[in-house]
Amino acid sequence: MTQSQQNPQSDPGQFEKNANSPSTGMVGEFLHFLTHNKKWWLFPIIVILLLMGVLVVLGGTAAGPFIYTLF
Repeated sequence: MTQSQQNPQSDPGQFEKNANSPSTGMVGEFLHFLTHNKKWWLFPIIVILLLMGVLVVLGGTAAGPFIYTLF
């Protein structure tokens, strides 16, 4: 047996290495999900939803009358 097999506490596992690594954030996790699972068709849907959310938020501000003229 090697030293790491006898004493598992001295050799951090993959879980501990990932726990100590810096966080990538929500956008990074989402991009990793898209590339890893080859779900690129989700990207345009998310962009459209974000744009609609921005329009809803801006519609409630003083810029509302200017946005309504676009439609």
